[in-house]
Amino acid sequence: MRLHDVLRKPVITEKAIEQGKAQTYVFGVDPRANKHQIKVSVEKLFKVEVAHIRTHVKKGKMKRVGRKMKTKKMPDVKNAYVTLKKGKIDMIPSV
Repeated sequence: MRLHDVLRKPVITEKAIEQGKAQTYVFGVDPRANKHQIKVSVEKLFKVEVAHIRTHVKKGKMKRVGRKMKTKKMPDVKNAYVTLKKGKIDMIPSV
């Protein structure tokens, strides 16, 4: 898996922004990625040191779709909580 394939997108929520003040950043990652791959990709892409990583798999909900309202399972989402030793990641660039 390539570096850019591991990290999908940063999670920008109120809770994630509050954790960013404590040097913990939240990323949506590929469900097949492990903690080592996430650590290497964050360190190389953002040039920071990673202290530790926690991962969480949020199970997909059932959703009703179509004219006959059939149920379909939405995909699972994996988030990684990355805590830095030192440094900062600029999640929202200044305009």
